[in-house]
Amino acid sequence: MKIPYLLIALFFSYTLWSQSPYQKGMTKAFELWEQDETLQASQLFERIAVAETDNWLPPFYAGQILILEAFTTDDKTVMVESLKKAEDFIQTAQLRSRNNPEIMVAEAQLLTAWIVYDSDQYGMKNSMKITEIYKKAMALAPENPRVVLGNAEWNIGSAKFFNKDVTPYCSEVQRAIDLFATFKAKGEFYPSGGKEHALQVLETNCGG
Repeated sequence: MKIPYLLIALFFSYTLWSQSPYQKGMTKAFELWEQDETLQASQLFERIAVAETDNWLPPFYAGQILILEAFTTDDKTVMVESLKKAEDFIQTAQLRSRNNPEIMVAEAQLLTAWIVYDSDQYGMKNSMKITEIYKKAMALAPENPRVVLGNAEWNIGSAKFFNKDVTPYCSEVQRAIDLFATFKAKGEFYPSGGKEHALQVLETNCGG
């Protein structure tokens, strides 16, 4: 019985050994993120982005972490610092991958975070941009669950702001959940998550 376990151990050792520096770095960054070591994860993604000059994924994730951090902090100073850094990362990702729906969703989230920071200053200015971003992303990737979810969540937020019924958008949240079941990421380390958040959005806003 020891032989199979030995073979498994050797297999995983070989897999780790055979990974490229990029793969090792990305794997480590995701492990840090999963452990809530968000600052270290973002910094590691940033270092990888410097080395991988044609790859949009490292700056995308470095920015994504900071955007999510901005939504969760109560410190306005930290929020501004996170969003400004995130802007640079998202812009870098955009330069490396034009018309990328995943990056568009991140950009829309970034603009939404600025509205959360100061709705008086950024509300009207960013709202039209966000709507246009999602419109374009939906046209490019109508079956991408993160695009569908982001668009639906933005519409729900807008409806709530104007005291309107959110029910018309619940079907799109459900559609996003269904799409997560069949969605296939285009490559290694490509975005693939979001289903748990979609379920939370459905439960919170649609009684799902």
